[in-house]
Amino acid sequence: MTHHDPALTLAQRLAEQIRARLIAGELKPGQRLSEAALSDNLDVSRNSLREAFRLLTKEGLLRHEPNRGVFVATPSMASIIDIYRVRRLVECRALEQAYPEHPAVQRMHAAVEAALKCREAKDWVGVGSANMAFHAAIVDLADSTRLNAFYGQIAAELRLSFGLLEDPEFLHAPYVDLNATILEQLKAGKSVEAARALEAYLERSERTVLAAFARLGEMG
Repeated sequence: MTHHDPALTLAQRLAEQIRARLIAGELKPGQRLSEAALSDNLDVSRNSLREAFRLLTKEGLLRHEPNRGVFVATPSMASIIDIYRVRRLVECRALEQAYPEHPAVQRMHAAVEAALKCREAKDWVGVGSANMAFHAAIVDLADSTRLNAFYGQIAAELRLSFGLLEDPEFLHAPYVDLNATILEQLKAGKSVEAARALEAYLERSERTVLAAFARLGEMG
């Protein structure tokens, strides 16, 4: 999902790399980011890294606490509801108007295969990453670089909301076969049916995430 644009500044490219780590589930909500460790890991100056932090803070993916440092943001229930509203608008429309031979369909297929392998290995974080790749490929069906960039931010926020939950199997397992079904419908030229199935799927996913989020609040 990360597309490297040579016109991007160093700080923007760094922000892209950190965003990709959020989407991959490598960084967790509330986690403190070490400037020293990250600048070494990414082989960049702290000044460039601070600028990337500023960009991601503007996007709501990080938060800065005076005298404490930079932390990965923790999504709110309101932001989760908004993310799913945007997902239904963007993904369902992209799928409804999709061409079955679009190159992104191959990426959807690869994501389904990756999820099946991860499920067999009981690698539920891997299943989650494959699921994120599947939905990014759906957005790619729209052939819009602006939409892809916008969705990158949404996907990072979404993965943070997943990171709040303690049971990745419960969260991701039901959607492996649903993704496969949507892919088969699209390949068969049934894009409207695929879009309807995706809308029902996203509503189910939203209920699951919100219910788990509410339980977390009760335990807190």
